[in-house]
Amino acid sequence: MILDTSILENNNGKDEEIEKILSGYVEEDDHVFVVLDDDPTGVQCVHDINVYTDISHDSIRDGFEHKLFFILTNSRAMSEDQTKNYHENLIRTVSEVSKETGKKYLYISRGDSTLRGHYPLEPDILCVGLIKDYGKVDGEILIPYFKEGGRFTIDDVHYVKYGDKLIPCAETEFAKDKTFGYSSSDLKGYIEEKTDGKIAKEDVLSVCLDDLKNRRSEKICDLLCQAHDRKRIIVNAVCDDDIRVFCIALYQAMKKGKIFSFRTAASFVKCVGGVSDKDLLSHEELITGEQKNGGIIVIGSHTDKTTRQMEMLRRIEGLEFIEFKCSKILESKEEWEKEIRRCVSLEEELISKGKSVVIYTERVLLSFENDSKEEALERSVRISEGVYTLIKDLKVRPSFVVAKGGITSADVGVKGLGIRKALVLGQIEPGVPVWKADSESKFPDIPYVIFPGNVGDDDTLYKAVKKLLSC
Repeated sequence: MILDTSILENNNGKDEEIEKILSGYVEEDDHVFVVLDDDPTGVQCVHDINVYTDISHDSIRDGFEHKLFFILTNSRAMSEDQTKNYHENLIRTVSEVSKETGKKYLYISRGDSTLRGHYPLEPDILCVGLIKDYGKVDGEILIPYFKEGGRFTIDDVHYVKYGDKLIPCAETEFAKDKTFGYSSSDLKGYIEEKTDGKIAKEDVLSVCLDDLKNRRSEKICDLLCQAHDRKRIIVNAVCDDDIRVFCIALYQAMKKGKIFSFRTAASFVKCVGGVSDKDLLSHEELITGEQKNGGIIVIGSHTDKTTRQMEMLRRIEGLEFIEFKCSKILESKEEWEKEIRRCVSLEEELISKGKSVVIYTERVLLSFENDSKEEALERSVRISEGVYTLIKDLKVRPSFVVAKGGITSADVGVKGLGIRKALVLGQIEPGVPVWKADSESKFPDIPYVIFPGNVGDDDTLYKAVKKLLSC
């Protein structure tokens, strides 16, 4: 059932007392939260937090020096086998570092707020690691709520905001994803669907909005304490205070010895880690010193929203647009490489003249009826390799880099810019994070804007680029 956004009224404030209580629990708790981000957009709500792009022992050991850190797995661009191998290697290293440091840990599997990704595969593997180290996992908690992206869960149904309407997520374009599609907007039904009926929807527990709104943390704690043997639990939410109340109950249950794993969107990470609010980043915080060269905006996502956002950019005077003809990949290797060289040459020429460039993939998704989901993913990855090469082969330093789309932003950041460790500066627009590239990257200290394909209104990308250009 489609809802009117008026149902969200009176949910925009923040209860300072709730935040203070939660802060006390966060400070008292001694777990390290290892956040595994299946694309780079999971840092949408945090600031001054480290994100690592590899799972080396040194990186994870460095991460364990903090209460909370992110590892970019980029697993949404991997096959199931690749995801399985990656996560199995990861849990071994995390376990080793935990034993070396004497610090306890918990996993947050940060997944898409529109329910795409390798679920339940990733939580399954993470729970194997937790059970090996702690002997049990009492509950697995699913929270796809993400206010900045317009994602809300009401009466166990997950919604996506479109204008003044809330659309059940299974009725959106995201649910039709070739690789990660689904048919149930009811989260209990979603769990049943994704586990092939192994977890019946009747067996899933639910934290209701009424208990959250009335601050019944003890009642919610009692529900959490009933969980055992990896009981699935979903959490309804329409504002951050709902998540904060839940986190208070969660910490109370953890104090009683309960062990949980998490599959959540970005908002939960901020709340459970006690990360403070921060204003949107200004031009002066993003662009420091004199910049003679232009910047570059790379657009790979094919969602309708991204295409509308890109068209809005044409209103900014002076931006130069280059179409990257991805269909060349269907011709020959020589034609594909020729197209990449053509685009890089144009980019360098324009950026060195102080022009900012929008390089975008053809707005036609190369998908064929007989494709398997693995074939569709493989072609997408090959195209993404071409896209990140448009940054990797640049010999001219841009003043900023913006990447639009989850897979695009991961590959541009890791393989194009060579970022191994980055500091999350904050957000340039709600739900749009900015990394500060490390000293070992291709362009040290450059502001790297990670713009999810499914976030924002039609003018959000326009606003972000205008801020970077200070115009």
